[in-house]
Amino acid sequence: MTVPVRIENLQKTYVTKKRQGLFKSSLREVAALKGVSLEIQRGEIFGLLGPNGAGKTTLIKILTTLLLPSNGRAWINGFELTQQDDAIRATVGCMLMGERGLYWKLTGRENLIFFGALYHLPPAERARRADKVIERLSLGDIADRPVETYSSGQKMKLAFAKALINDAPLLILDEPTNTLDLPSARELRAIVRELNEQGKTVIYTTHIMAEAETLCDRVAIIDRGEVIALGTVADLKESIGQETVIRLEGVIPTQASTAVANLSGITRSAISSVNGHNQLTVVTPSQTAVLPQLIQTLSGHGAILQKITPEEVTLEDVFIAHTGRTLAEDTAEK
Repeated sequence: MTVPVRIENLQKTYVTKKRQGLFKSSLREVAALKGVSLEIQRGEIFGLLGPNGAGKTTLIKILTTLLLPSNGRAWINGFELTQQDDAIRATVGCMLMGERGLYWKLTGRENLIFFGALYHLPPAERARRADKVIERLSLGDIADRPVETYSSGQKMKLAFAKALINDAPLLILDEPTNTLDLPSARELRAIVRELNEQGKTVIYTTHIMAEAETLCDRVAIIDRGEVIALGTVADLKESIGQETVIRLEGVIPTQASTAVANLSGITRSAISSVNGHNQLTVVTPSQTAVLPQLIQTLSGHGAILQKITPEEVTLEDVFIAHTGRTLAEDTAEK
């Protein structure tokens, strides 16, 4: 049976201008994707995870035929990426660019009917499907208003509705819960699960690791254009061993976090800002052996600790283990 997505050594390089002073600039190559290879199985929710700028959206744009790769090959629902792009578009429902992919002067209903026409649906079928997704996403109160009057969250829900209009076997959703409030995000994830249970394969990109943990069957963590980890959530957590994660909050100077990174028994450490405080995340194979030394080192370098929390390993910790950074330290595609 044909797998929905097969990717072999996919690469994407951009040539950009780098300004040098007021009147001069130079050209440079930027590698957005560096040899990505993976397969996505039929009927799974597959998460593409990573910080902003890691290459997730570049990969999605290639898989939806909006960008050509610089090198490598891919097959979507059995169709070759560069040779059968029309067939690919007919078998993929895509939520990309969020509200920017909508026509703001049209109403929500008119947007859905318009995109139904692009998929060559008969007029009556366009209207029927528009009515159905409007009802399922609770958009009835705003469906006949111009999109320019919608809130950001309402536009994102309409963008999701647009991805459903052609009833494709493969859904590609790029950061679908961005700008949604918590109830709307929960509702969208519930609908994604429901669609998956009905047989649809879903590619779901997010920079929110906790979201992927609860939703995805398998995940690929992407950083700086490369897949650095791939597997089920359980497998990825297990891949960093029987290590313990310790989170320490308070006032933690740079010299204190640097000293911790050099301690024996510390596998990885990363500093970030949480609720106005510094948070130091430490991965260690032995909490008992390391914790006293950890506290002593921090205190000796001027840290004022307010909270110490040993925790179970999360996907965030898997990312830290592979990169030495937290997701808050976004990597821009430069």
